[in-house]
Amino acid sequence: MKRVCACLFALGLLSVAAFSQSAETTAKFELADVHASPHTTQPQMRGPFFASGRYELRFATMLDLIRTAYGVDPEKISGGPSWLEMDRFDVFAKTPESSNNEARKRMLQGLLTERFKLVTHNDNRPMPAYVLTASKHPQLKESDGSGQTGCNFVFPNQPQGPPAPGTPITLPVFTYTCRNTTMEAFAAGMLTIPGAAQYLNNKLAVDQTELKGAWDFSLRYTPKVPAGIQTTGESIPFFDAVEKQLGLKLDLSTVPLPVIVVDSVNQKPTENSPETMKSFPPLPTEFEVASLKPTAPDAKREGVRPDIKNGRLYLPGLSLKTLVAIGWDINGDDMFVGAPKWMDDDRYDILAKAPAGVAIGDLTPTRGSVPINIDALRPMIRSLVTERFKLVAHMENRPITAYTLVATSKPKLKKADPTSRTKWIEGALPDSKPGKNTNQALGRLVTCTNVTMAQFAELLPGIAPGYLRTDVVDNTGLEGGWDFTFSFSPAGVLQLNRPSGGKDGTPGSGEASDPSGAISLFDAMTSQLGLKLETVKRPTPVLVIEHVERQPIEN
Repeated sequence: MKRVCACLFALGLLSVAAFSQSAETTAKFELADVHASPHTTQPQMRGPFFASGRYELRFATMLDLIRTAYGVDPEKISGGPSWLEMDRFDVFAKTPESSNNEARKRMLQGLLTERFKLVTHNDNRPMPAYVLTASKHPQLKESDGSGQTGCNFVFPNQPQGPPAPGTPITLPVFTYTCRNTTMEAFAAGMLTIPGAAQYLNNKLAVDQTELKGAWDFSLRYTPKVPAGIQTTGESIPFFDAVEKQLGLKLDLSTVPLPVIVVDSVNQKPTENSPETMKSFPPLPTEFEVASLKPTAPDAKREGVRPDIKNGRLYLPGLSLKTLVAIGWDINGDDMFVGAPKWMDDDRYDILAKAPAGVAIGDLTPTRGSVPINIDALRPMIRSLVTERFKLVAHMENRPITAYTLVATSKPKLKKADPTSRTKWIEGALPDSKPGKNTNQALGRLVTCTNVTMAQFAELLPGIAPGYLRTDVVDNTGLEGGWDFTFSFSPAGVLQLNRPSGGKDGTPGSGEASDPSGAISLFDAMTSQLGLKLETVKRPTPVLVIEHVERQPIEN
């Protein structure tokens, strides 16, 4: 079962902010609670969220905190200790209700200086990036300055559900439309365009078109498809669309870019004051008002579209099992016990309003962040589902399939520089050369730098959530940090091409390379890294359904 968070797209162009730590960074939150984040198998920054003077930022690495505070791309932050992209922190703060986004950025800069003793300086460094240039006759319309500024996208032929195994899929055609947009803003926000990051290999784009002013334009393209997926219908690669439809061109080059260099930062923040610890009570457990009703039989399957401007939340066409998975933070069918089949089949719509002072969405989401305050929504959804369906359930430990990471007799890893940042990225390193494990056509290319095997085991459920839903335990016996790259096919690719395959492509259900060219995570790790994921039965918290009624209580 797919996590709902996977369908929440982080939108919006990245703002451009001054890098310098000026006198303005002395701005301070009224109160701030800073602490280490709790453990999660899906670590990803959430927020920042703001409502009624309460500011929240969760599961943020120090890299996330710096890029949020200064409004820059993460690639433009250089240096720093090895843990800069590993350790995660929660920030809860109070600020005047009238504060704006820029003021809160300066307050976060001040918090990093005060609580983490962050010291940085500005520099310019050559970086690999895609350069956007214009032909002699660009196909753009000069904007008249009217209407809203910005870009949006639609999926005009989005499929209503997954295709049957072994059948071709119709590629969705994305339409990305911009109004009153400068070329600088278009290039700066290119990695936030849905599907573009796969073509750009997560590299930045830089404007060198020399086109001044603002423009109106529209772009139609299809997503990049991993090897092994049979497709039908129109195919429009992103680079071709930019060149043929806009009269622009993207070429990979090396260009000097402004960066923030981290000189020093403390791994642990200074302690919270006793006053601070009392100032952030638990969030409400119930919606102010909520409507829950069965989805109309003829309703179209829409994506999750929360209205985050006034605290309203709209969740259309979700199964009760998905709603329970959100409320109880459950990831996977095998973590449900006693759930009737209709919990997967029946669909419901929720329209709800959060209590005053609860931010349920980020008004200015950035690349790499989760724009929905799922942690605030969980207890409210849990209460709503429990009441309306008369749900009775409890958590208990039961043995389910889990994994242990072990090494073969010949692990294929490279000893890391212990001073380099510990991290994993989607794609290859900017200055790396193509290697034998860097087959981007498979759909997933992962590069790990200065990662211990214990850290790799901890990271794996977040790297490959389609394959792994529970914690992985390291039993490799390999010490120290390692550098390595591996490529594999998304779990969905194997499911489409193996009608008789096992669930999620787990070992024992056809983990060898697929005849279509797809390669499972398990086979890739063994052949490319000399590592193995062995299945074990491990006690894991599961939700036991004792009673649930199919017809919800009427609104």
